[in-house]
Amino acid sequence: MINHLITQKNWQTQLSEAITSIDELLHLLKLESLRADVYMPKHFELRVPRDFVAKMKVGDRNDPLLKQVLPNKQEQINVTGYVADPLSENTQNPVKGMLHKYQSRVLLTITGACAIHCRYCFRQHFDYSANMPTADAKENIVNYITAHPDINEVILSGGDPLNVTNRRLFAWLDTLESIPQLTTIRLHTRLPLVIPARLDEALLERLSQSRCHIVMVIHCNHANEIDAFTSEQLQRARSAGITLLNQAVLLAGINDSIEVQKKLSQRLFSAGVLPYYLHVLDKVAGAAHFDSDEQTAVELYWSLLAVLPGYLVPKLVRELPNRRFKVPIDIYNRS
Repeated sequence: MINHLITQKNWQTQLSEAITSIDELLHLLKLESLRADVYMPKHFELRVPRDFVAKMKVGDRNDPLLKQVLPNKQEQINVTGYVADPLSENTQNPVKGMLHKYQSRVLLTITGACAIHCRYCFRQHFDYSANMPTADAKENIVNYITAHPDINEVILSGGDPLNVTNRRLFAWLDTLESIPQLTTIRLHTRLPLVIPARLDEALLERLSQSRCHIVMVIHCNHANEIDAFTSEQLQRARSAGITLLNQAVLLAGINDSIEVQKKLSQRLFSAGVLPYYLHVLDKVAGAAHFDSDEQTAVELYWSLLAVLPGYLVPKLVRELPNRRFKVPIDIYNRS
């Protein structure tokens, strides 16, 4: 009933009513006993929509959704090799607000805001103030893309591109669609999982009318993130002609088991989404406790091949700084 009442609110209201108080979150989940294990971060504070909290199990300190968002004292431990900018993104901005790492595509950070703060986020230390496109940046971005004819795809990222208003998002779409060489616009987003109502009628209609191929890459790590309403919304997006893919992050103690990954792929497929990537963790400062060793990842991958059809097995990859592609994990490196 609580979840039903939440989903009746528009997405902007849900965004504004996201939980930012650790005490409130623990109270709602009847987990006040966890208070000693958490801390109040001064940067990258708690933020989680109520619709996402409604998918958590009350009283379960090991809930896989809760563990993704609850600040933990382990974040304060400095671990060698885990740094603020693990992908060296701050050095790959030829135009303000744009990353050009891959030959045929560029990524635009159109906002620094997210509806949810995932504790393993590789951009939690990213300098958005220095890398956000300014009011006159669109002309520079258009000129840069036009000067590089190999670019045929633009990725809208952030932050989360669906965190901005339809008006602002549609303005970006208009600009990009005016560039003849572009064939694909991709949106990387967590909003369909954490506030499914974001996939509103106006958004889906506009995306369905684009002259470009629209690809939406959602970020879902656990099958529990997809309830009936979320699945319904994703299927509406698919019916609107949007290609839906998922990229997950392998997280220790959350989704690093064969049963969890199998169920995730199956739940995604039922909602009209194909598994795309399974990333090993980007080594960002504060997230070392989420990391899983590469051998575990490889063994998990082989297990998935044994129990799922190939189209439901995501590519096992890592992203490395200054590489112009996702780096496949050597699946034949088995001990």
